[in-house]
Amino acid sequence: MSGSEALCFDHPVMRRAARALGTYVSRSPVTVGYLALLLATHVWCTAVLSTAEAQRVLLGVSTHLDNLQGHPLRVLAGSLLFFDGTLTEITSEAFAGTLITLGLGVAVSLAWLERRYGPGRAYGIFLLGHLAATLLTVPVIQVALAHGWYPDSVRHAPDFGISYGAETVLAAAALLLPRVRRLAAAGVVAWPVLGGDWSGVLPDFTTIGHLLAAAVGFVCGAFLLRAARRAAPAPAPVPEPGPALVE
Repeated sequence: MSGSEALCFDHPVMRRAARALGTYVSRSPVTVGYLALLLATHVWCTAVLSTAEAQRVLLGVSTHLDNLQGHPLRVLAGSLLFFDGTLTEITSEAFAGTLITLGLGVAVSLAWLERRYGPGRAYGIFLLGHLAATLLTVPVIQVALAHGWYPDSVRHAPDFGISYGAETVLAAAALLLPRVRRLAAAGVVAWPVLGGDWSGVLPDFTTIGHLLAAAVGFVCGAFLLRAARRAAPAPAPVPEPGPALVE
């Protein structure tokens, strides 16, 4: 290593960044492992497999109606191994989605919930949101198809990834922020609505799924907030003034 490289790594900013990264890894080890897995599957699909092979893999874990009816467990579990976005096209809408789901959702909110409440509760909320939002959109899609509000191609449209779980932990974390709770909660709801497409009287089913995931997250956050308030120590009683001394 040259002297300039040694000085670069010895820079105070670099030392602080290394300490922050070490603290993040030690306090959120499960989230770090999950992030590594998501990045590995993304690189596998984008850099190792051909476009046709990657398409087959992603269609195989898509939680659309046909797959849910034929292989529900496979697609519900397999969908959690991928994120639908990009890491390279930084000016695209897909990259903005990556920043929200992989960045704010998993790397920030899920890691924070893991540190504060443990990996069991954090990932329980994440999985609950993923499962509930996916399954609750099924009857919505079926009704929309029956009334002609959605095209029939929705039955086998690609729909995979962590975004429902990410939306759930985003909502839960937003509700637990003490001073900016309302603003953060509004932002969590706003991003899927602003990015959604409308098909007749309904938005697209992924927008509905994200709103359902946010609702699950708000409910989970409310339970955590209530539990924290119950566990908080009661304020110490203020002693009553004693009788005045008469001289």
